Amino acid sequence: MATSTPVNIPSKMKAWVYGQHGKPEDVLKLESEVDVPDVNDDQVLIKVLAASLNPIDFKRMGGSFKATDSPLPTVAGYDVAAVVVRVGSKVKEFKVGDEVYGDIHEQAHHPKDCGSLAEYTAVDEKVLALKPKNLSFAEAASLPLAVQTAYGGLESAGLSAGKSLLVLGGAGGVGSFIIQLAKHVFGASRVAATSSAGKLELLKTVGADLAIDYKNNKYEDLEEKFDVVFDTVGESSRGIKAVKECGRVETIWPAGPVVPPTFVFVVTSTGSVLSKLNPYLEEGKLKPVIDPKGPFPFSNAIEAFSHLQSGRATGKVAIYPIP
Repeated sequence: MATSTPVNIPSKMKAWVYGQHGKPEDVLKLESEVDVPDVNDDQVLIKVLAASLNPIDFKRMGGSFKATDSPLPTVAGYDVAAVVVRVGSKVKEFKVGDEVYGDIHEQAHHPKDCGSLAEYTAVDEKVLALKPKNLSFAEAASLPLAVQTAYGGLESAGLSAGKSLLVLGGAGGVGSFIIQLAKHVFGASRVAATSSAGKLELLKTVGADLAIDYKNNKYEDLEEKFDVVFDTVGESSRGIKAVKECGRVETIWPAGPVVPPTFVFVVTSTGSVLSKLNPYLEEGKLKPVIDPKGPFPFSNAIEAFSHLQSGRATGKVAIYPIP
């Protein structure tokens, strides 16, 4: 059982809920009488202050993970920044009042029933980390799933000091972190990245040595080839043509059959990775990239989803304040 605390926690809350699969604008509803979840011994209850959206949110809502998903109805959302208001009896790392952040679903394709687009949610201790002191809640909420996907993918691809990297989709939530991590954590010698023409300056700002307008330049025709190609947009079949002979293509968005040297990366979220990256965040070596249209207030979650799905978002789409 959870330990008792003096924090005044209501029994009902506001949350964005969907009871059937479909597009956010068709199925997502803001409800005000949702039960505040109980916590297990190894969980904490958090008061959500900010969240952010990811493409996997609308994939899940559309029914992509029906076989492994939690039963409907469910609360949407993966990423969160929050304050701990109740701790389970076996929780060791956190106490009431701690400011935390994380991706609340350890396995992206096996999500829990209560997501982050709610006033409160129950979260396993192991997926959370203390919030970097220098970041706002909106900035912290923009990080977890994207930065862990970027870090895990680069680690899996074997990127190391002195190697070169091409990022397909460098201006998105994951892509902007891949560039920063490759430069400041993995020690890549050269980082190239693709985006639309209007986002080329952002690529350079976050550390890309070569910014490629994908609409007007065929990156696979470059004489230069790369040790690692990291595909975030579903172009791994083109990416193969830009990789060195013994290189590796990593994709998080398989658009068809995947053949070596291409590999699919699926992230497992853990607070230990976030804790490992916190010093880089606190030193300013890694910086959140929040879409300039946001943050979107909690009541405008549908609009935020529409913006993300339009493909025009830069960096992460944040939801703040909640509620």
